Amino acid sequence: MSNRKIVIDPITRIEGHLRIEVEVNEENIVTDAWASGQLFRGIEIILKGRDPRDAGLIAQRICGVCTNVHYRASISAVEDAYGITIPQNAEIIRNLVTLSLFVQDHIIHYYHLHSLDFVDITSALTADCSKAVKIAQQYHEHPYRNSEGHLESVKEKLNSFVKAGRLGLFANGYWGHDSYRLSPEENLVHMNHYLEALRIQHDISKAIAIFAGKTPHPQNLVVGGVTSVADMLNPQRLNDFMFLIKETRDFLERAYIPDMKMMVKAYEESIKMGEGRGSGNFMCCGGYQFASKEQLFESGVLTGHNFDEIESFDPSKITEEASRSWYEHDLPSSPYDQETVPFYTDLNEDGTLKSEGKYSWVKAPRYGGKVMEVGPVARMIVGVVKNSKVIKPYMDRFMKDTGMTLIDFSTTIGRNAARAVEAQICCDYLFDFMSDLIENIKYYDEETWTKYVFETLPSASKGAGIFEVPRGVLGHFVRIEDAKVANYQVVAPTTWNASPRDATGQLGAYEESLIGIKLADSERPLEVLRVIHSFDPCLACAVHVIDAKGRELSRYKISAS
Repeated sequence: MSNRKIVIDPITRIEGHLRIEVEVNEENIVTDAWASGQLFRGIEIILKGRDPRDAGLIAQRICGVCTNVHYRASISAVEDAYGITIPQNAEIIRNLVTLSLFVQDHIIHYYHLHSLDFVDITSALTADCSKAVKIAQQYHEHPYRNSEGHLESVKEKLNSFVKAGRLGLFANGYWGHDSYRLSPEENLVHMNHYLEALRIQHDISKAIAIFAGKTPHPQNLVVGGVTSVADMLNPQRLNDFMFLIKETRDFLERAYIPDMKMMVKAYEESIKMGEGRGSGNFMCCGGYQFASKEQLFESGVLTGHNFDEIESFDPSKITEEASRSWYEHDLPSSPYDQETVPFYTDLNEDGTLKSEGKYSWVKAPRYGGKVMEVGPVARMIVGVVKNSKVIKPYMDRFMKDTGMTLIDFSTTIGRNAARAVEAQICCDYLFDFMSDLIENIKYYDEETWTKYVFETLPSASKGAGIFEVPRGVLGHFVRIEDAKVANYQVVAPTTWNASPRDATGQLGAYEESLIGIKLADSERPLEVLRVIHSFDPCLACAVHVIDAKGRELSRYKISAS
């Protein structure tokens, strides 16, 4: 039997539009893979000719999920270009908002976007609630909302969905798939926390809005600092923020972390087989410094799963190319010099992606010519390798409790485990940043903006805002000429991970991680979805809108003045 192609289009439970094709042999083992971003992002073109001070408000519209981090990276790129250093209070407030987003994003990703790849809802309907109570207690002394009566109500709610035929997002799962491993009781515990997480993520939005003004699309950042002065000086607002974060931390400790330990135990065989493991190249830019000069994340680059050697992160080694992407100008270049000129080529006659030539709207970023995986797993592994005082204790504790080793995090389940540990770290250290802020206010440091006169700033310059954000390393690169944006490029975390092949044939991180996985049922490729979802894709950060049939929808002329 010859190899067959399986097409999944679109991948659901992600942000944006992603198409995955895999080639499987007669044993249903994936031998090749292609990841294709299916829509075009045009923010870079829109930003040309704009006042650099306006770039952040436009750039944050790249995505409806990652709004704050694009806003911040864009504002920071302009500050870097102009050599503006913001006050410490402004940096802290930016950190409070961004790290709250980390926690919210990780909770939403696991429970509402990814957990149903492992949790069989139909199995939960047959669970023994008294047994489920005892199972949850194996993973935490006081599990989150775990009484028998409460679990009975959850089970009844799930049953009501089924009887009424109102399954909604639960309608198209691969229920009963042979690769599910959780017991009915474990499935019920997870579904309980799935529902609870809806409320928790809503509460985190309230916390974010205290300093961001609103969410999504906050408006509290300006070149030079922040505008959240009244909130910073209001003790009630500070207390409201901390109360909401404390509630969230309780959920993390009594639900998210225990659920992840349960998952690691159930899928131990998958972990040890290395399911979903990629090339082992991990990149972090680090950041989020405390007043003590310690920082939350370490920077560094690892290659080939070699945990004995780590090189320093050097942003000058970042390039992008488009040899397999639907753009002109194929050759690798610095993001400062990259151009965004669409050049769409057709698919094969049967509708599949071309094995050669261009096949994605996502470009191919490389670090020193190499593919890199970015995200929580990269940050946690680099943190352990660099003996981070912040990260290593959390990771050591999780590995001790689960029996995982460092290499085990470079898997489908491992990415989820790293994300859960990172959520706990970010949530805990929000209180440290808040303490730094209160200490400054206590000693009459109320500065939130660095004054500058725009007309005296250089009319030509360039700068970058490079940050660790929930899905990995994000870079905004701006070149300014005649006091206007001359060129703008965004290299988002999903651009790194969802990258297509490059001119040398190197597969992107998604593609590499799919090679070698075995499908239990080629008609229901659940294992493919698990691998892709484990990266927390956000294709909106890499693409924008066209008509499905390639027709022109409208034409607009936007004045740069």
